[in-house]
Amino acid sequence: MSDSNKAKGGHARAASMTPGERRAVARRAAEARWTAHLPEAYYEGDFDLAAAKLSCAVLEDERRIITQAGFLRSLGRARSPKAGAGVLTTLDEMPFFLQAEVLQPFVDEEIIEITRPVFYRTKSGGKGVGYNALALKRVAEIYLRYRDHCIEASGSVPARYAKMIKAADLIIRGLAEVGIIALVDEATGYQDVRARRALQELLDQFLRKELAAWAKRFPDEFYREIFRLRGWHWQGRHINPPQVVAHYTTDFIYDRLAPGITEELQRRMPKTESGAKKGRLHQLLSDDIGHPALAQHLHAVMALMRASSDWDTFKLMLDRSLPRRGSTLELPLGDAPSRKAAAGRAR
Repeated sequence: MSDSNKAKGGHARAASMTPGERRAVARRAAEARWTAHLPEAYYEGDFDLAAAKLSCAVLEDERRIITQAGFLRSLGRARSPKAGAGVLTTLDEMPFFLQAEVLQPFVDEEIIEITRPVFYRTKSGGKGVGYNALALKRVAEIYLRYRDHCIEASGSVPARYAKMIKAADLIIRGLAEVGIIALVDEATGYQDVRARRALQELLDQFLRKELAAWAKRFPDEFYREIFRLRGWHWQGRHINPPQVVAHYTTDFIYDRLAPGITEELQRRMPKTESGAKKGRLHQLLSDDIGHPALAQHLHAVMALMRASSDWDTFKLMLDRSLPRRGSTLELPLGDAPSRKAAAGRAR
């Protein structure tokens, strides 16, 4: 059977069903998708296009995905998935934004294929739904072809499609501008400089140019919890802690606060003639962004400390919840107590 016959068969089958039967079929299809092996998202992020922020991902097979919500928002279609279906498609997986009868003369098998929903696992382990990123341009072109047809036939566009057509026009214009910039940046080698500048701008927001007046930023509880989890006797903060505590502070806080922040703090820290630091690292954090981010991060770390019964459990929870920026997350091979118990049995 040809692809066109399959598509016609899908429409006919759907038309012969009751609303309840269609919902049941859609639910079973969704469950089948979610129980099958799903590709994982190795990279996730957001980008701005035509005044809209779109979430995207690169999957393990290198497919570029725009999330379903972002895809619909960019087209001026603010809808959420139907209950039970998990994705806005018909039985033959044609997305709802191409289902209008007036668009069918411009829809071919290629566009149907490229707009099939992509189901995947997000980096956090959840379920994601999206569309091939290349489909955004193709779908926008469908709407603009329909616009050109309407103008040629009657001189105007039906009001109900005006919002989507305007969004499609913005998408094409936005993609053209982004494409030109990307080509120039790649040809000149500026793309690497651009990445470094973006990181530098982030660090500049976090950091100040000179040391601020010293103020207590790390509560006693932070150090007391370290001592508890390490099994050390706490005598108060006035007693010099083991040297390794400074290493823990760098690891738990600064290395996980923002990409490259530890190295930049060390670079900016004023030194005496003997090479000693003139202040504390947190004195270089900015008041508007750096210190609030530090306080929020400290709160999250201490919450994990309080919830942990031992050092290994805390480290595992910390690496899962607040991984070092730019590092590879340790593979969780089970919870820490189970591993310790297994080790005890092995001995």
